[in-house]
Amino acid sequence: MSQTTATRSRPAPRLLERYRKELAPALAKQFHHRNVMAAARLEKIVVNMGCGEAAHDAKVLEAAQRDLALVTGQRPMVTRAKRAISNFKIKEQDPVGCKVTLRRARMYEFLDRLVHAALPRIRDFRGLNPNSLDQGGNYSFGIKEHTIFPEIPPDQAPYTLGMDVVMVISAGTRDEALALLKGFGMPFATTP
Repeated sequence: MSQTTATRSRPAPRLLERYRKELAPALAKQFHHRNVMAAARLEKIVVNMGCGEAAHDAKVLEAAQRDLALVTGQRPMVTRAKRAISNFKIKEQDPVGCKVTLRRARMYEFLDRLVHAALPRIRDFRGLNPNSLDQGGNYSFGIKEHTIFPEIPPDQAPYTLGMDVVMVISAGTRDEALALLKGFGMPFATTP
């Protein structure tokens, strides 16, 4: 059996099914779209893990790559410095982190784990900032400790690294993007 056949036989992620059956028709109705295909949708999720110490210690970069691969289910790409920064003792093309771009099924599986398993494990979590949407409707936020994901045992992680998560959404407005993310169950903070 080829890999493409095996991939197709897997059931669709539950957030993707929820989007197709509930969220897309509701968003099309709420924002007065004539077609369900015009409703806002999640295009990709980019997870970036910066570790400037990697320029001086290769073990930090290896640990970051291993942990990011465990969390996302995809091999990360090493990001390199674009220019030299003498204050940080970084030369041009030194490794400074790693990133993963998730699309399709892996993107929805990561979002499901993020919303239902990782974010509730943050200590003193009060919700994500709903004002972190840009004008195009893309949502960005940071995580201080990557050990909130259940795939990474905290006692086996030698380094505590942060990560940035960017959700690229095909929405015309911020309100439509916010409605989509709330439909997926993103825990936003309520403003007093």
